Amino acid sequence: MKTIPAGKFKAQCLALIDEVHDHGEEVLITKRGKVMAKLVSVEEKKPERIFGWAMGRLRIVGDIMEPTMTDEDVAQWDRGWDELNK
Repeated sequence: MKTIPAGKFKAQCLALIDEVHDHGEEVLITKRGKVMAKLVSVEEKKPERIFGWAMGRLRIVGDIMEPTMTDEDVAQWDRGWDELNK
């Protein structure tokens, strides 16, 4: 949260309003070191999505249904795993 003196806020208020609206960061306005007001956006920022966050950001290449390991690779991996867990 940003803190700004009232005099500086007066000089930069329009830019600060845009900044608060665009980024959602609140601004405390002080007068003689005492907090007098808080500038907040009227629109609540939407929380980052848990599911679907990668939509439009990733590209699938190849066949995603084909196995990435052959049966021999799996058998070799299993043997190695068994050796580690003895």
